[in-house]
Order: sequence, then structure tokens, then C-alpha cells
Amino acid sequence: MLSASSAPVIEATLPVVGEHLEEISDVFYRTMIGENPELLDLFSRSAQATGEQRSALSGAVAAYAMHLIGAGPDGPAFEHIVERIAQRHCALGIRPEQYTMVGRYLLGAVGTVLGDAVTAPVAAAWDEVYWLFAARLIGREARIYAEAGVDGADPWREFTVAQRITEAHDTVSFVLVPADGGAAPGFHPGQYVTVAADLPGAGRQLRQYSLSQAATGGTLRITVRRVRGTGGAPDGVVSGYLHEHVTAGDTLRISRPYGDLTLRPGNSPLLLVSAGVGVTPMASILEHVARTQPTREVTAVHADRSPDRHPLRADMNANGSRLRAFRSLYWYEQPSGEPDTYPGLIDTDLIPVHPDAEVYLCGPAPFMQAVRAGLHLRGVPDERIRYEVFGSEQWRPAPAPAGI
Repeated sequence: MLSASSAPVIEATLPVVGEHLEEISDVFYRTMIGENPELLDLFSRSAQATGEQRSALSGAVAAYAMHLIGAGPDGPAFEHIVERIAQRHCALGIRPEQYTMVGRYLLGAVGTVLGDAVTAPVAAAWDEVYWLFAARLIGREARIYAEAGVDGADPWREFTVAQRITEAHDTVSFVLVPADGGAAPGFHPGQYVTVAADLPGAGRQLRQYSLSQAATGGTLRITVRRVRGTGGAPDGVVSGYLHEHVTAGDTLRISRPYGDLTLRPGNSPLLLVSAGVGVTPMASILEHVARTQPTREVTAVHADRSPDRHPLRADMNANGSRLRAFRSLYWYEQPSGEPDTYPGLIDTDLIPVHPDAEVYLCGPAPFMQAVRAGLHLRGVPDERIRYEVFGSEQWRPAPAPAGI
């Protein structure tokens, strides 16, 4: 809990800090990475270039400060945020000692941006917020590492590419086997791994990719869509490297599986909704259900630009055919005229939603926001909608009143 002396300080200054979060985050990242360039191997350069990394930090800081003063997400909603961050940190190999450096640069950035407004009590209160959040994450991450049996000094394991499969336009799958001849790690359907790609002349970059098949004990499969920059954004350096340079027989460094978009126990009807390469965790979930619960009712809904860009469609249909009750619906921006397909963007009013359905959702953030809003109008509560965010999820404080 926030101390009695710090709580009113945070409540009073949160709107001002909130107005400057992006600027604070920008100073923080520029300063920390400028003085510690080796961190470029940890942070996504594409996300840095687009500002996505800064937005992720802003959202986390705002969410926790709001939570502490009772003005933001609470209970299960906030635990979901903490769990997602902790899982992502473990996938990146974040260690407890790194929090000290981050805290120093982050609080330094607050002072740089807000200047004399950061008095000693204000600095102390925000330092307390940071370390309360850090302690919460460090504790959860330690448990996740222990459960995964991860050696903190070297969280990576080498895998050999057994197969490279073209799935759709700009999308390929890599079937991976442990290079040491051991068993592939078990995982929960819906989880992801981090690929530590050593890029020629550019150092190491880390990217998360969902596992796109159920756990078999022998192999892992990731499905990678090549990211092509639009509107001035850069191309994806890791996806481009994997598409251009990695083939059968090559070796990749891979993390243990992590992630909290995992299938809950139960037998409720499932609604799997995805867009683009967000279909990957849905493919894993569907295959697992087809193997273990063939009587479970499943509806799969997918949106893409066109049928030739729709990855894993054959896999999804094959696994769906093993279920007693399975239906698939597709939305394509470029219509195909096939049965059970619709033109344009997903219309949630046309999705068959069972009253007791558990919903799993993955895709670009605007897509997921629109689908969640539509499902809410259909009577589906938040606690029955689970989703994966590869990027930032924004929680922002109210703007500062005039004159502050």
C-alpha cells in the first residue's frame, strides 16, 4: 500500500504527470539507452522508432499510480495487467537488478521534464510508487522463472529449424526441435516464446511469437508474418531477418514459453476471434481442444485483408473438423465470395455468441477494442473476454485541471 504521506502527493500530482507521460518516457528512453547502448539488444528498435515502447511504459506507470490511489483498474482487472507485464518480462529475460537502473533513469526523467515542480516530497512519493510496482513485478517474475525452471544467467535454449512452411502471403511457420536432442518444453495453449535473433551488423533483437500448434512434446511451431512498415514506420527487422535468412537446418535461440492468454479449465462454448497473425494462439487453442475435448462447441472468427493472406486456415479447419460442433466465419477486406465469408471489417452483430461463451481475442489493438465493444453490447462481460496485447495497453489519468 502507498504510505499515508505519499498518497495525497500522488493524487495531487498524477494529472500533471499524466499530461507529460509521453515526454517523460521519451526522455527516459533516450537517456537510458544513450548512456547504455547495450540495451538496444533488449528493446525493440521498431517499437522505439514508432513510439510504441514509450507508450507501453506510460500506460504501466499511469495504471499503477491510479490503482494505488483507487482511481484506476482494481482487483482482477489490475492483476491481469501485472500478470501480462510479468510474463512479458520473463520472456525477455529481465532480472531484478535491472529495476534499479530503470528506476534511476525514470525518476530522473520526471525531474528533467517537470523541473522545479518536483519537490523532495514529490520525488519521494513517485519513488515509492515505482518501487512498490517493481517489488510486485520482481516477486511475480521470480515465481514464473522458478515454475519454468529457468536459469537466470542464461534463459535461452538453442533450437534447430526442422521445417520452414509457407502459410500465406508474407507468412511462414518454423517448426523447431531442441538442438540438444532433449524434449521440447511443455506449454499452455495460447502462450508465446521469445526469439533472440542475432542480426548481422545490428546486434541481438528480441521478439515474441505465439506458438501456433498444441504441445506435442517433440516440437514447437511459430508462425511469423513479415512486418512491412507503412506511413513512414520501419519494416520489422526480426520478421524480415527470419523470412530472408532462416531456413531448415538453421539454429535459433528461444526462450521458455510464457504468456497469460491461456485456455481456462472448463467446457463452456468457445469463441475464438482473431485478425491477421493474431490467429496463431487461436490455432494452438483449437488444436488442444480438438485433442482433449472433442465434444466442446467452438466458433472461430477471423479477419484478414484477403484469403491469400489468411494464415493457418487449413490447420484451423482440419482441427475444427475433429470437433462435434465447430463453425468458422471469415471477414476479408477484399471479398472472396466463399460461403461463410463477409466483406470488409468484422461485424460483431453477425457473430453467433452463445450466452455462456468464453471469448479469446488476438489481433491489432484497434481491432480488439472494436470487437470487445461490440461483444459488450451483445451482453458478454469483460470477465469472459480474454485477449493478448503485443504492444501497449493504455491506462491514462484524467487531465490536470486548469491552473495546475
